[in-house]
Amino acid sequence: MKVIVVGTGIVGASAAYYLVKQGVEVIMVDRPEDGKATSAGAGIICPWISRVENPHWYVIAKRGALYYPELIAQLKSDGETDTGYKQVGAISVSNDPAELDEMERRVREKQLKAPELGEIKRLNHTEAKNKFPALSDDLEGVYVSGAARMDGRLMRESLKRAAVKNGARLIEGEAALTATDQKVTGVHVDGQDITADHVLLATGAWASEQMKPLGLDLAIEPQRGQIAHISLPEQDTADWPVVLPQTSHYMLAFDDSRIVAGATREEGSGFDYRLTAGGVHQVLEAALDVASGLEEGTLKEVRIGFRPMSPDKLPLIGAIDDREGLYIANGLGPSGLTMGPYAGKLAAKQILNEKMELDMTPYRPDRAISKFAGN
Repeated sequence: MKVIVVGTGIVGASAAYYLVKQGVEVIMVDRPEDGKATSAGAGIICPWISRVENPHWYVIAKRGALYYPELIAQLKSDGETDTGYKQVGAISVSNDPAELDEMERRVREKQLKAPELGEIKRLNHTEAKNKFPALSDDLEGVYVSGAARMDGRLMRESLKRAAVKNGARLIEGEAALTATDQKVTGVHVDGQDITADHVLLATGAWASEQMKPLGLDLAIEPQRGQIAHISLPEQDTADWPVVLPQTSHYMLAFDDSRIVAGATREEGSGFDYRLTAGGVHQVLEAALDVASGLEEGTLKEVRIGFRPMSPDKLPLIGAIDDREGLYIANGLGPSGLTMGPYAGKLAAKQILNEKMELDMTPYRPDRAISKFAGN
């Protein structure tokens, strides 16, 4: 079997890695593009604290978190250890005891079916600050030990290198889908036609433009996120936990004395690759409100990423019914780095016609696809 994977973000790279490990001939194709979500994002692997109530979202996010240790072990066996993944725990913070009571109740309830979330502990402001020294003094928290953080860029590159080590080819260029009648037969890249049994389209927010020549309209919209990187010189931040306030913002630390604070969720942004005064202000204001100790930190950079958003905020994973040979994995939105590797694996398993461990009906991509007139 031969499979072309178009797009080497965390979803596509994971799918390619899984496929090649099963003995499939894999060709990865990607193009340079500003604003790729994987490149901009910092991963928070902690679905148990999320306020998303959709059970279909939760099951795939939960399994995504559970898949990471297995994947990290596989990558290590292939000589890939620089993934940016580390289990550091997470603190859900608030200055309202009632909010924390409710958070603790919900997490303990989830622990019954998700023992991997680890230890749950209520932290007073001193205990919370001991774990994340930059935290503002008025905040207390609920700590979950099983949470992890991950660097999207490092994980993507590790997956790509591991796939190539196992025999995959990587081609840089603009890929256009090729088709005969209702069957997708491969891609056209830089004057060359490459055929395959199946094509997996994993190009995030850009997938819609690539499906239009097939007469298909994919309802994926880019959502701009602006994400700040703040350096705390001489601070050892390697083991600081993820911080999750009662908002859509977040904070996490990496080994290089760097704090990542994010992120805006800008609907209707299109592919406008700009830092905006309002977006940067929003991110920094939210960060300093939660962690006043960052005030003297150095603002190193602000990254921009375009999250691929599906209409119902659920992933799109699987075959396109009336375009034989075409699969997509998309629509992960702000959960891309939590779900991404697992979503890639799920798409690969479908291509291989392997037994699925969960009902994929809620994630069928056809629910977000319509045809142009005459197609």
